[in-house]
Amino acid sequence: MPSREPALSLSKGIGAQRLKGYTRMNSTKTAVTPRPARAGVVTARRIGPILKILRRAAPNWNAPVVTFIGVQTGDPFRTLISCVLSLRTRDETTAAAARRLFDRAATPAAIAAIAPRDLARLIYPVGFYRTKAKVIAGICRDLIEKHGGRVPDEIEVLLELKGVGRKTANLVVTEAYGKPGICVDTHVHRISNRWGLVKTTTPEKTEMALREVLPRRYWIEYNRLLVAFGQTICNPASPRCSICPISARCPRIGVTRFR
Repeated sequence: MPSREPALSLSKGIGAQRLKGYTRMNSTKTAVTPRPARAGVVTARRIGPILKILRRAAPNWNAPVVTFIGVQTGDPFRTLISCVLSLRTRDETTAAAARRLFDRAATPAAIAAIAPRDLARLIYPVGFYRTKAKVIAGICRDLIEKHGGRVPDEIEVLLELKGVGRKTANLVVTEAYGKPGICVDTHVHRISNRWGLVKTTTPEKTEMALREVLPRRYWIEYNRLLVAFGQTICNPASPRCSICPISARCPRIGVTRFR
């Protein structure tokens, strides 16, 4: 990847950003306002208008880093490895690590040839960087030995790669191949439950529940919108309801404090 990437406006509603740095919404303090009446739970029938509102607001937010890399490069391998790097790691750190790694090696064979210690140094300081270096090396070997160096485009086949979970598999399928899938991370899990669209206890259960209730036409963009929305407005502990474009439509299930 080049050292400086041009700003990218994603066609499906997430705002432009650069991998080298992010412009976050100002964290200015807002006065706590009286809690408005709660809306009813979000249903499959009501989700369309809500996503439409988020889609209009999304150009003001930053695209999730793996989405950015996937759309910018169109490379399933870079999307896969970037997703592994991103687990439990901030987007800024993931972006820098991905750039260093892909500047050095951008194919399964090239990465597999890197010494384990050097690979770990390249991706430092992503979370669990030593473990991730081993996982990435193993994925590259499996891709070479079992798939001719090509990243599979089916979720169940991707799950056979050691270190690849459902979140990563769904993200590769949706972002790199444009095939239907529902990638559920902590933001998608939290917000889907906060809306009452599902009532689940884990991201894995949320994915399965969403597959039952979420219209298929929204599957691919659902992760893109909710991750950016969750990072910017619908925060875990104290969501910014005072500036939320769908505040009047949200039941705020489980929310005890908001701004």
